[in-house]
Amino acid sequence: MLSVSCTTRPPRPGEVGGRAYHFLSPEEFDRLIEQGAFLEGAGVFGHRYGTLMAPVAEALEQGKDVILEIDVQGAARVSERMPDAVLIFLAPPSFEALVERIRRRHTEDEGAMARRLAAASREMEQASTFDHVVINDQVDEAAAQVAAIIDGNPDPRGGQSRPV
Repeated sequence: MLSVSCTTRPPRPGEVGGRAYHFLSPEEFDRLIEQGAFLEGAGVFGHRYGTLMAPVAEALEQGKDVILEIDVQGAARVSERMPDAVLIFLAPPSFEALVERIRRRHTEDEGAMARRLAAASREMEQASTFDHVVINDQVDEAAAQVAAIIDGNPDPRGGQSRPV
């Protein structure tokens, strides 16, 4: 199950509330913080993001695997609170490829893009703190590698790959 995070940022073109994110007002986000509702959360680029604990706990109780699409600081918080969590770092094939992917989205001005790339560079330096690193060069291949890790066989060709 893919967890849907909460955010205070406005939707980007094509994003649908409840699918891409739960889009919340800053006041709604604050109320959930006060209630202790978040498994993890952080401020990123002037907006706040967080994963609600209740749907994650419910899915885990039902024996389902839960995938959180979060940044490195969120992963560190999840690891603290759920030591059995398996952390997978999705890395671009190169920093240049990341720059091109962000440019193609046309969602950031040059200043925002520079901040995002600086943060990405810092995050990439932390990849070795994760259990596995998957290079997201070809989407289908990266997805197969992530699925294999979730299934307990990190090498989708059949053998066990070495975690990072």
